[in-house]
Amino acid sequence: MEITNRPAIIVSERDLERLEAMLATLPDSQPSADALRGELDRARIARSEEMPADVVTMNSRTRFVVETAGKEVEMTLVYPRDFTGAPSQLSVMAPAGIAVLGLTVGQHVEWVVPGGQGVRARIVEVTYQPERTGDYTL
Repeated sequence: MEITNRPAIIVSERDLERLEAMLATLPDSQPSADALRGELDRARIARSEEMPADVVTMNSRTRFVVETAGKEVEMTLVYPRDFTGAPSQLSVMAPAGIAVLGLTVGQHVEWVVPGGQGVRARIVEVTYQPERTGDYTL
């Protein structure tokens, strides 16, 4: 997976710790793991208690428009261990999950999925964010 434009992203310190711990258990050669590591390496890190309310964090429920498909969706960004396959879930290890992590409402992101197709999405709203409600255990 390749992100073709790389807007600035913000990741909470707790999400960073949990994602790095998860990545440490995965093979180094896994393409999605490499892509997620690259995003985390360039992210601005914020204290969880100071996370802006309009940022996509782990376990956030987010509305975004997949502009290339002309479709609006609302999904919760989850860790692979919590992914059940429900259509309302988006794994952080999926190309779209990696792409939206840390984005702010109004930002656009583009990525290329396996097979070479480009996808463009725009964050419309973060309808639920654990940090905004003070839930730092999710």
